[in-house]
Amino acid sequence: QVQLVESGGGLVQAGGSLRLSCVASGSIFSITVMSWYRQAPGKQRELAATITSAGSTNYADSVKGRFTISRDNAKNTVYLQMNSLKPEDTAVYYCRMIDRGAYWGQGTQVTVSS
Repeated sequence: QVQLVESGGGLVQAGGSLRLSCVASGSIFSITVMSWYRQAPGKQRELAATITSAGSTNYADSVKGRFTISRDNAKNTVYLQMNSLKPEDTAVYYCRMIDRGAYWGQGTQVTVSS
């Protein structure tokens, strides 16, 4: 059993910043990939950012240059620093971890006003 818990979501105005965290716990063997997905109202869930065990990162075009994904392997934690937020970034953000299997968190709400 593996659990992922996201935190850091909230309400901000356009142009503001938030930092999301996701902590993994339980029967963890060896994490290879950690990712952040998001799902806006009426839209399908999409991949926003991913980071490999080697530290390679990839971003969706919609967030590139504004968001930064990072990880702390010792703490089994992944972060998403979100800057220059726009109303279209409003979504539920989910973290995903690939270990011996794939696991999802419950999500954290991010709302950007105006």
